[in-house]
Amino acid sequence: MQIREALREKILDGTYAAHERLPSEHDMIEAFGVSRITVRQAMNDLQKEGLLFKVHGKGAFVAMPKVSQELMQLQGFGEAMQLQGHQTHSDVFSLATVQGGDPICAKLGIAAGSAVTEIKRVRYLNRDPVSVDHSWVRHEVGAQLTEKNLREKDLFFLLENELQQPLHSADLEIEATSADADVARRLKVANGAPVLRIERLTFAAEELPLVFEYLHYPAGRFRYRMKIRR
Repeated sequence: MQIREALREKILDGTYAAHERLPSEHDMIEAFGVSRITVRQAMNDLQKEGLLFKVHGKGAFVAMPKVSQELMQLQGFGEAMQLQGHQTHSDVFSLATVQGGDPICAKLGIAAGSAVTEIKRVRYLNRDPVSVDHSWVRHEVGAQLTEKNLREKDLFFLLENELQQPLHSADLEIEATSADADVARRLKVANGAPVLRIERLTFAAEELPLVFEYLHYPAGRFRYRMKIRR
């Protein structure tokens, strides 16, 4: 357990980067003073969690993080990942007041051409880019957001705890598509690589549309989960 937790911590905090080779069994036997079977049990546990993979004859390597999020509960990405023990942060590459296009304004229930707050971010999981988010917020609320607090905190957290906007529900549509040049560059995947595009419209209390978003996830590193009943 001690070996497993020590390795997990170094993988999650980025000490061991994605696809980096981990210390050999021999090195860990000497470092921890344990038997080979103990080291292998720790490595097998981490492999089952999806944190590493093995290549015959070459050793064990850190896996690209593949995370999941429940569909049955409305959560922000950072909120959901922190509950699973992951570290997250955001790179805000655009925060501006823009004139909303017809589709955006229609989703937000405001007049066409109205001012909206546009947010463009790359979300990082354990230092690796895992999502490119384009968000549009009703301007009377979004105008109070800053790049600093968006880098440090989840948007849902800011809306509820700092801007007094209790969230009610969200409509989601999930589609398989391919990454355009900008999304591919920011996610560090090939141009045209498969991505999940999530269209999300989040409502404040009493179902007032508040935030409309397109969230882009690399298909090989993210999945949604749900439990449905007959």
